[in-house]
Amino acid sequence: MKKGFVFFVAAIMAFGLAACGKDTKDTKNVAIDYGKSDIYSKSDMDAAIELIEKEFSTWEGCELHSISYTADECNSEKNIEWMNNLGDENIEFTQCIEFVSDFHSPKDGGDAWDADSEYTNWEWWLARADSGEWNLMTWGY
Repeated sequence: MKKGFVFFVAAIMAFGLAACGKDTKDTKNVAIDYGKSDIYSKSDMDAAIELIEKEFSTWEGCELHSISYTADECNSEKNIEWMNNLGDENIEFTQCIEFVSDFHSPKDGGDAWDADSEYTNWEWWLARADSGEWNLMTWGY
């Protein structure tokens, strides 16, 4: 066998393995907009974003483009009450945070999505008790 042919086969195999192993739900190229907050640090927001990305990674065929913090006004008494109504009655949430995201749906759509469509300003709501860990509470329009 010639060296060139062996190299070619090895290159194709390596490319094939890399392509098969590629995470189609990769969120590393997602644009993150932290906005301006007097309440939450970047670290606070990163912890919340991590939960959003984790949930999004289960959405077969969807491609996440961006995640943006909305504003400090999301942490209102009314919204905290809403989070407490959604949550486990054993946890008293004291803070909530909202992000919006833009993403593209799968080409064939599926049960939940319009086929091959852009979704913008998709809301993500998270809550936590006394600066503890975030809980992803709800998402959608």
